[in-house]
Amino acid sequence: MPVAIRQLSSADPYVIGISHARNFGSQAAFRSGMALASCEACVLLDGDLQDPPELIADFVARWREGYDVVYGRRVRRDMPWRWEVLYKGFYRLLDSLSDFPIPRDAGDFSLIDHRVVGWLLRCRERDSFLRGLRAYVGFRQTGVDYVRPERMFGTSTNNFRRNIAWAKKAIFSFSTAPLDWLTTLGLGLFSLTLVLMALLAASKLLYPSSAPPGVVTVLLGIMFFGSLNLVGIAVIGEYIAKIIVEVKGRPPFIRSAIIKGGRVSDFQPQPPSPVPEAE
Repeated sequence: MPVAIRQLSSADPYVIGISHARNFGSQAAFRSGMALASCEACVLLDGDLQDPPELIADFVARWREGYDVVYGRRVRRDMPWRWEVLYKGFYRLLDSLSDFPIPRDAGDFSLIDHRVVGWLLRCRERDSFLRGLRAYVGFRQTGVDYVRPERMFGTSTNNFRRNIAWAKKAIFSFSTAPLDWLTTLGLGLFSLTLVLMALLAASKLLYPSSAPPGVVTVLLGIMFFGSLNLVGIAVIGEYIAKIIVEVKGRPPFIRSAIIKGGRVSDFQPQPPSPVPEAE
């Protein structure tokens, strides 16, 4: 258990430290903290301090004006322009695909009123994407613009593969547009196939010598529709994978210890609810 957290908890009774059995990811850590928070609002902030804590004062000011959620909006990032374009493009793509508006360029850094926290915790999905759930629950929300600097310390574990995984999590959690696209594309290609079949049949009957004699057209058609089938199966597989994660019902995080008043105590899980017997 980090000594710094024990010292802070010993000096301030309002400071509580949470230790997890392993690293369950940032989203699970945020949910774990929100579940134990007892004040009027929560602030979600990554420990690398890449999001400036000084902005919390502006969050509180907007919250006191009556907003239930105040999120940081990254108008610019101190990073290579290629990554900046990719990040901005992703947020605009997610907003256009989502079934409800999701703020663009807004990360997890935010202040959330306790009422909204309660509704967020009632969203029981295991593979959660909090910035999407934050938009889903609604209430009065506003953003505070800021420039996101480079990390103050440490090395980011994010890379292209991890960012693609985050993008898939966001899109497949809050949009069924890929399935709609597959349906539309499938119907369109099926209609086109019927038209081409009719044209080829008519050409064969009316002008036998004009029909294509080679196999190139057939091979290209097989490759095209085969690739389309693989893409469709992959998209459906992404949704099925999310269903499997939810159906398993595993806890999104496991607390191993709690620090209060500078003292570390083992966290005891609540016993599972009894399964009702079938009549």
